[in-house]
Amino acid sequence: MISILVMMLFVTFAFSINSNAQQKNVSFDDYFSDNTLRLDYIFAGDTSRQHIFVDELVKVKGWYGRRKRLEQLPYEGNGQITLTDKASGKTIYRHSFSTLFQEWLSSDEAKTTPKSFENVFLVPFPKSPVDVKVELFDFHRKVCSSLTHSVDPKDILIREIVKPKNPVFTLQQADDTTNCIRIAFVAEGYKAGQMEDFINDARIATEALFEHEPFTSMRGYFNIVCVESPSECEGTSTPHKKDWRSTALGSHFDTFYSNRYLTTLHLKKLHDELACSPYEHIIVLVNTAQYGGGGIYNSYNLSYTKGKSFRPVVVHEFGHSFGGLADEYEYTDTDPMYFADTEPWEPNITTKADFSQKWQNLIDNGKASLIEGGGYQTKGVWRGNQDCRMRTNEHKDFCPVCQQALQKLIDFYVR
Repeated sequence: MISILVMMLFVTFAFSINSNAQQKNVSFDDYFSDNTLRLDYIFAGDTSRQHIFVDELVKVKGWYGRRKRLEQLPYEGNGQITLTDKASGKTIYRHSFSTLFQEWLSSDEAKTTPKSFENVFLVPFPKSPVDVKVELFDFHRKVCSSLTHSVDPKDILIREIVKPKNPVFTLQQADDTTNCIRIAFVAEGYKAGQMEDFINDARIATEALFEHEPFTSMRGYFNIVCVESPSECEGTSTPHKKDWRSTALGSHFDTFYSNRYLTTLHLKKLHDELACSPYEHIIVLVNTAQYGGGGIYNSYNLSYTKGKSFRPVVVHEFGHSFGGLADEYEYTDTDPMYFADTEPWEPNITTKADFSQKWQNLIDNGKASLIEGGGYQTKGVWRGNQDCRMRTNEHKDFCPVCQQALQKLIDFYVR
């Protein structure tokens, strides 16, 4: 394990920073104030056509995201946001993401029934007017929908939030809070009198995460808080049991009719509960014993908490939401999300369409290979190792391929 980590620390930063490489680095203080611009959108449509609509703009006190490499991207994602300074035309911030909407587009339902999904993204609050460009990519990494709109920071209709809605408990303070990765645990399905239980579950999840490299070695770079958002009802909704409950985030099982897929569609509620707390990455802990979870890159992850697999599940889902890692298990070859002519942007799977930026260095060192099966498909998608935290709950570690990818991402934020 130590030799793998030493090797990873010397991997170059050329992994997938595909932004304006020749542009001088953007200085945060030149373009942004210490506040957050919350961009609320509706993504809507079906397999034939997708649309992006502006829903609301919100100014939130404090900015807790990155203050360097503002114009760069660590991973392409399934969508991107680009902020351009109106006066100079300079790209001043970029952000990549994935969404439930885009995942839903691979389902049978999306072939016949148009639907809409809430989406919320956080960017630093500009000092001067900017153009905001939002792009969604299809499963062949082509732009399928795009919207550009202007934001004037003096717009009187930008709603302001200046105080947190809920108590915030610091679970772990980073060694340097000016250069760190900020995670917030959010309570879902915990009543007001159950917050000690929630914080204890957050401690369990935290220790589970930092049992895994490269998080163990990089622990001092992570700042972690707990947002005590109370629910009227305990637990979460289970539609296939006709059990609907009133909870802070309106989470439920049966997402896309999969019994164990636990998500929330109410992204505005989620960020209202989090507002003014120090966060960039989100882990929602759900007070239920029913097995399940879900994670979306640069959006959030949810995990059940009251079962024997809580620890591996919350770590696995963080691999999705923070690390942009794909699932490495096979599930079904119907409604594929990966195709032979397109290399996945996720760093831990390949279709061999363009393997050059993946894990050839680990193959050369005998730490990985190419094993068929991954991304839910039995054929046409390859992973690097026989087993991994992104494949089964039983495997205790992230494989060398995932460790390398996670280390690169942590370095992007804090090195």
